[in-house]
Amino acid sequence: MYGKIIAAVMVVAGLITLTMIGAVFQPLTISQMMFAETPTGAMEKIVVPNWGALIALTGGLLIFGAFNPGSRRLTLAVAVIGKALFIALVLAHGGDAVTGAMPAVALDAVMIALFAIFFFTAPRGPATA
Repeated sequence: MYGKIIAAVMVVAGLITLTMIGAVFQPLTISQMMFAETPTGAMEKIVVPNWGALIALTGGLLIFGAFNPGSRRLTLAVAVIGKALFIALVLAHGGDAVTGAMPAVALDAVMIALFAIFFFTAPRGPATA
């Protein structure tokens, strides 16, 4: 039962995180929506799309981990670290970045809390299946 709850949360969180693939195809729109800034040059063409792809990769990893109990702990650790770094960077920057990114910061904070609970309380081994 516990494993099914973890898996369901990981799938939902993974699908939400996977939506950042939009930055690969619409870097200006996503950047404006998230940070109220419009990147230009290499930022628009390389950095923002790569950022979106890496975040989407974490979403895919969460979905993979949901269906592969043996990889859940590593998957959750990677997701928590990535999301915590994002939150720290947004909060450290301040200004408009915080305002625009607040929904993502809040959602990532909830995910971090849930993942941490699962990470530290889930039984290890085949019992998490």
